[in-house]
Amino acid sequence: MRDDPADTDGGSAGRLSAVAGTLLGCLTALAGLLCFAVAAALLGAFLLWPRTRSGARALLVTGARKLTEVERWRRSLFFGDRFPEHRASDQQVLRYLASRTCAGLLCTVVAGLLVFGLVLAGLLAAGVFRSTLSWQELLTQVVLGSVLLFLDVQGLLSLAALDARLARACFGPGERELLERRIGELAASRAAVVRAVDTERRRVERDLHDGVQQRLVALAMLLGRARRARDPAQSDALLAQAHKESGEVLAELREVAWRVYPTALDSLGLREALGGVAERCSLPVRVSYDASGPLPRSVETAAYFVVSESVTNAAKHSGAGDVLVRVVRRGGILTVLVRDDGTGGADPEGSGLTGLRGRVAALDGMLDVHSPAGGPTTVTAELPCV
Repeated sequence: MRDDPADTDGGSAGRLSAVAGTLLGCLTALAGLLCFAVAAALLGAFLLWPRTRSGARALLVTGARKLTEVERWRRSLFFGDRFPEHRASDQQVLRYLASRTCAGLLCTVVAGLLVFGLVLAGLLAAGVFRSTLSWQELLTQVVLGSVLLFLDVQGLLSLAALDARLARACFGPGERELLERRIGELAASRAAVVRAVDTERRRVERDLHDGVQQRLVALAMLLGRARRARDPAQSDALLAQAHKESGEVLAELREVAWRVYPTALDSLGLREALGGVAERCSLPVRVSYDASGPLPRSVETAAYFVVSESVTNAAKHSGAGDVLVRVVRRGGILTVLVRDDGTGGADPEGSGLTGLRGRVAALDGMLDVHSPAGGPTTVTAELPCV
């Protein structure tokens, strides 16, 4: 498959920028060497004397930080690196500058050898043009030159990779810190999921106890009164009332079951399940669905509960007259947006939204709640589909 011309141009520009950044790195390495030489000449004695060691070290670190900021700028401008807001320690700065200086000087030597090899290749070509070389000498020179060129290029690539690793270690979190952060995130998301499940369980228990159970008690009392009634007309009226109450019990039980887990997700999919949420809501709900292809079951479940909880909150608390639900899939991210035109002021730390945040975080997703006073309220969830 042929590359797109724009991509080819971008790749060529990126390679030229990397070459320019590498050559500039050779110059900054010389600046680092000069910095350490001057520090050794002017501050060496003060660094050895305990009483002046801290002040001399502070001067050395100040100069090292300025050169380190130049290196950070070089990596960002020529290599497109993006580093987080991270202030390295004094020891990290000195270690980085020393390592970077050694690697840059070695890169300078390797680049000089490459230039020297190109000069020799030009002289060899001139000798071939003047017919002053035999075929045996030409073959020997070509073989040796090819081997040295390969080693030279591999050396430059290895030094460039070393430069990138040193920059990541100094300007960004190290692998150990990233691993610790990831462990912390996983522990927090697990705890959030446990809290969300416990909150959901308590809500189901409350709905069954305060709603369904009370209606069943009322239904049993109506049936008991109908059995004891002497008047057939009164008995028929009580049975009709009991029949109506049984329908309301079934409707409420079905609603509780839907809040626990909607069976439409298994049989019809996310789109139809969201349509059911819109039909059951007391507010007008407009659903826009643009997510082609199958979705992971866990993503469908999380997206459903984000919409269901947000729509329920809008109907109960916001005083809204309209709710918009938009579900869009772009690449490997499913974005769910729920916006109402209510009064706003939703508490992002409320139990319902906190449970949603834990459910979304368990999938490495993100949940954002924007609800200024006066509205509108916008709930946005981004769910990875991989």
